[in-house]
Amino acid sequence: MPAHELPDPALPELSTLWRSHWPDCPPIGHELRFYPDCRVRFHSLPGSRRYAETEAEYRTILHRHNTVLTEMFGGQEVYVTTVTYVMDEGFTDLTPFDAHALNSGSRPWTRVREDDELEPGCTMHVHVGRQQWNPGIVDPLLRAVADDLCHGVIIMDTGLRRAYHPYDGGADVIMANTDERDQLKAAHTDWLPSDRHGRE
Repeated sequence: MPAHELPDPALPELSTLWRSHWPDCPPIGHELRFYPDCRVRFHSLPGSRRYAETEAEYRTILHRHNTVLTEMFGGQEVYVTTVTYVMDEGFTDLTPFDAHALNSGSRPWTRVREDDELEPGCTMHVHVGRQQWNPGIVDPLLRAVADDLCHGVIIMDTGLRRAYHPYDGGADVIMANTDERDQLKAAHTDWLPSDRHGRE
């Protein structure tokens, strides 16, 4: 069963705006991969290696993230969403991590239910913060994502026309149109997956 948003979001105007742009998915980062027309995937380490082993490699990861984010959102305010997972009674969250603590000024936005075989009885609590974009402002969060400590993060403009979903190993980027996507892709060809189609 696919993820679905629960009723009574705390920020109804933001939820309405989200649904106007992304009607077929809840505000969970990995769901955005189902919008392929304006999407490009970048890997965060040379050779498409997934995890950093040295501080120099962490610097490479953060440099790549911040470079693309600044090209997308320089001079703008952004929303940053984080997700925590709450398991129903009888299930245990084996990897508790408070991603919201790394999302400055965030507050509850909505909840998303996941009832599939991998996440039985799991409710995802989505928080959202808003701040002026500057390189480095979400580095602790990006590093936590790179270490596979948290998932589902989205960074997006306040009009929700562009979205950036970092994951452990790279980022999925959704641009406003295919021309923007192609320009961004052409600017960072060395960061594309090896098959150049955006697959891992």
